[in-house]
Amino acid sequence: MSVLRHVMLPWSEKVASVMLRQVGSFQTSIPHARWQVMTKQAFASSQPENVVYAGPSQASPKRVTLRTLRTKYANQEPISMVTAYDYPSAVHVDEANVDILLVGDSAAMVVHGHDTTLPITLDEMLVHCRAAARGARRAFLVGDLPFGSYEVSTAQAVQSATRMLKEGNMDAVKLEGGSSGRVSAARAIVEAGVAVMGHVGLTPQSVSVLGGFRPQAQVADEALEVMQRALALQGAGCFSIVLECVPAPIAAAVTKALSIPTIGIGAGPATSGQVLVYHDLLGMMSHPHHAKVTPKFCKQYASAGKVIQSAIQQYRDEVASRTFPGTAFSPYKIPDAEIESLARELRARGLEDIAKAVEEEAHRQKTHA
Repeated sequence: MSVLRHVMLPWSEKVASVMLRQVGSFQTSIPHARWQVMTKQAFASSQPENVVYAGPSQASPKRVTLRTLRTKYANQEPISMVTAYDYPSAVHVDEANVDILLVGDSAAMVVHGHDTTLPITLDEMLVHCRAAARGARRAFLVGDLPFGSYEVSTAQAVQSATRMLKEGNMDAVKLEGGSSGRVSAARAIVEAGVAVMGHVGLTPQSVSVLGGFRPQAQVADEALEVMQRALALQGAGCFSIVLECVPAPIAAAVTKALSIPTIGIGAGPATSGQVLVYHDLLGMMSHPHHAKVTPKFCKQYASAGKVIQSAIQQYRDEVASRTFPGTAFSPYKIPDAEIESLARELRARGLEDIAKAVEEEAHRQKTHA
């Protein structure tokens, strides 16, 4: 009964008292052994005990919202954004107090090993979004709408964006391009109640039209087109625009022309903020062609890939030489009396070799402790 009372602590005393009396009267009609089994089943859980009975969780930090971003923009404070794809990377980004976490479709390349962003699906993106959302308790979360999830119609665009919020736990979505169709999609999504971040300049989803991953707006006509597309997306209701791989003067001009923040990636220092990919800035070497495709604009703040590679190689070497795990990392013990009992039972069953193996390993553990 003490178990029941412990579980019911969060309830009112009156309700708990009534239920305990009811359970008590019910218990008297059931054999004791059966009651124990039922009690154990009733309070079993697939979660670890310290999660089930952990009590109130730590208060959530104050989240970054669109209002936060607008305030920073109005105060001319640079906005930071990092592209990440899973729980541990999201935790790192969040604890670094980065403003925006973008769950990018670049996961197709960085995580899944494709040569472009095109293959990743909306369902795959939603898995990444949910994982990142579990790790980020503070950052404003933006989910990339992948290629093929919003081009067919505005209805498709709204449906995909809605799934990003309902199933992916995102705060907003991002779409690429500033053509009339993309502007219409952005407007429809905003009118449906979903915040949208635009993206002009190099748009990786349009790599087949652009003829590869190449810088944009390096001639006057292209620069004007980038500016016009950014203005059109702003007119459609986008709260921010990513400018990718455009010359710094062009990014400065677009930033000056807009009344919403610009986030630069390979676009110089005059934008309202900056974004880099988690794996790139850490030097993770996750892409199969990393040495060839690491963007020229990416500053590596660490060489985490080399540290990881070295650690894994050391582990492999220690396994090969049998120095790992050793006694230091074999923490679970069994009393000598139990070893003797087990060995006797094994011998009684004619398993002499197995009995010896048990005894020899037990002896080795003791002598190397």
